[in-house]
Amino acid sequence: MSNNSYKPCDLVIYGALGDLTKRKLLISLYRLEKHNLLEPETRILGIDRAEINAADYVAVARQSLEAFLNGPIDEEMWSKFSRRLNYLKLDLTQLEDYKLIAEAVDQDARVMVNYLAVAPFLFKSICQGLHRSGAVNAETRIVMEKPIGHDLKSSQEINDVVSSVFLERQIYRIDHYLGKETVLNLLALRFANSIFTTNWDHNTIDHIQITVGEDIGIEGRWEYFDKTGQLRDMLQNHLLQILTFVAMEPPVDLSAESVHNEKIKVLKALRPITARNAEEKTVRGQYSRGYVNGKEVPGYLEEEGANPESVTETFVAVRVDIDNWRWAGVPFYLRTGKRTPNKRTEIVVNFKQLPHNIFHDSFRNLPANKLVIHLQPNEGVEITILNKIPGIDGNIKLQNSKLDLSFSEAFKKSRIFGGYEKLILEALRGNPTLFLSREEIEQAWTWVDSIVSAWSHNHSAPKPYPAGSWGPLASVALLARDGRGWEE
Repeated sequence: MSNNSYKPCDLVIYGALGDLTKRKLLISLYRLEKHNLLEPETRILGIDRAEINAADYVAVARQSLEAFLNGPIDEEMWSKFSRRLNYLKLDLTQLEDYKLIAEAVDQDARVMVNYLAVAPFLFKSICQGLHRSGAVNAETRIVMEKPIGHDLKSSQEINDVVSSVFLERQIYRIDHYLGKETVLNLLALRFANSIFTTNWDHNTIDHIQITVGEDIGIEGRWEYFDKTGQLRDMLQNHLLQILTFVAMEPPVDLSAESVHNEKIKVLKALRPITARNAEEKTVRGQYSRGYVNGKEVPGYLEEEGANPESVTETFVAVRVDIDNWRWAGVPFYLRTGKRTPNKRTEIVVNFKQLPHNIFHDSFRNLPANKLVIHLQPNEGVEITILNKIPGIDGNIKLQNSKLDLSFSEAFKKSRIFGGYEKLILEALRGNPTLFLSREEIEQAWTWVDSIVSAWSHNHSAPKPYPAGSWGPLASVALLARDGRGWEE
């Protein structure tokens, strides 16, 4: 039910007719409505340049739910949700038009939350327009979608523009991976369970793998993606954010400042990858024609609108070393790619093997224990251990067994919310803990820019891999050089 300690909001969505809004934001807001998590007086104002009215926008929202909800629409909840919706036609580049927004919201009764679901080049106009119209007060918030720049310099320019109008505490930089239950559960797993808290360092962990695989291709975004690449599009934000949660020291408390400080320390401790070691530490790949889920798909250079001379990577694997006391000598292997065999996001913590084996009849070398954290598609935690096979023949024989905690099975009475639902709710409630600080983003860009520079200096071209595979063979060699292999 609604909590009276939270203030109602005017949620202003810029890019109200865009793909992100229709596929994610409206769906998430409806689900929050269905679970009575939106304040009764909260309103939603869509902003776009199309000549439609509020009734037309309600129809657009209904069409979005029918297309992307993956379930029946509760008509009672839809009626309640649709009454929150309004629409305003606006040219975001015309600063004098922002007075229309100031007139449409009621900041005496509700907190204004501005969600920028538009291209970053419009951020400056939006911030200046809101400021000029007098719509910004001490409680006003702004939510920024990635990408926040394509390198450190452009990221700083965007942040400078936004920071000229909003204080840091008013800025909510979103990464939807940070709203996933299993990412948040890392805090509980690590810092509420002594079995992990006391065994989470170089003394007991051999290495850690983080995989984000996408079975989809470019999906009509070739021009955008080709200017970005998988390193900037996925590793700079999603994978590095997961890494910080895995590697951070215990925060003093769960406040935004404490959590951000510990994540920044991890990013500062990342060993630089330069032209001297990039060939050994990184792998670039680009998918060619192949098969995904039994269906033939084109290669990256064969996609609609493709430039056949492109050297943009669709796959990247990196060995990451963290230069601090906790993680000295423990490599983190990160990989992410498009057109992989399936959609999969997971963390695999590989513990060290025991120094002595007394169970030779079962294993010549005892396999190490593993902790597998599944982020998608099926959220949960899995631990691989060795158990004795039941029997009375006098021999002790072992086999690998799994202790499996599926979130959907373990918490049948609890709704597992998506990342956007959680983060939208936190933005409306004014809790910045799960959002990114400016320093986090800039530290991540500093490290990633060094890799981009190294690839350019070395004239490193991406290695081909067939669609439907886990990247080029060089990614296997990345771990094989260290005597290890990817978890498949």
